[in-house]
Amino acid sequence: MTTENTKFQECCPPFEPSNWHNQVHVWDNKMFVKDHVRTILHAPMNFGEVITRLMAKMEAAGATSPDWLGLSDHTSKWNMDIYVATDRMVPNADNVTISGKIYSRVYEGDFRDTKKWCIDFENEARASGYNISKWYMWYTTCPKCAKKYGKNYVVVLGKID
Repeated sequence: MTTENTKFQECCPPFEPSNWHNQVHVWDNKMFVKDHVRTILHAPMNFGEVITRLMAKMEAAGATSPDWLGLSDHTSKWNMDIYVATDRMVPNADNVTISGKIYSRVYEGDFRDTKKWCIDFENEARASGYNISKWYMWYTTCPKCAKKYGKNYVVVLGKID
């Protein structure tokens, strides 16, 4: 195995949109570790640093991240909470759970389309009879892997009542 292939294995796995596009998932105390990312007008400033810190804590605990799922909750123009799915409790981390029905839709393209995606998501949710009580974004790959795969998939998720 070459060094590049080894690095590939350590970075973002390929994303399969059909598992997440226009789907409803039922989560029962789905486990996550949570941290905070600084943003400027919603653009993340220290995302890589925060993910690296969370993944180091998870690795030390022998934890993995199912589906490499990482939810972003844009709480303001200046802060974003990040939730990384985990298969076990992680010491020295903010362990949280999320339960309920989660509606998801997959989008592909440049991040500048986020507002358009959110409008579409809200319209589709409403058309399906769903009321969204909490929103999340899942940026499925890092910029380097998005370039490598030729696709920049983003999943918009909403907790539905």
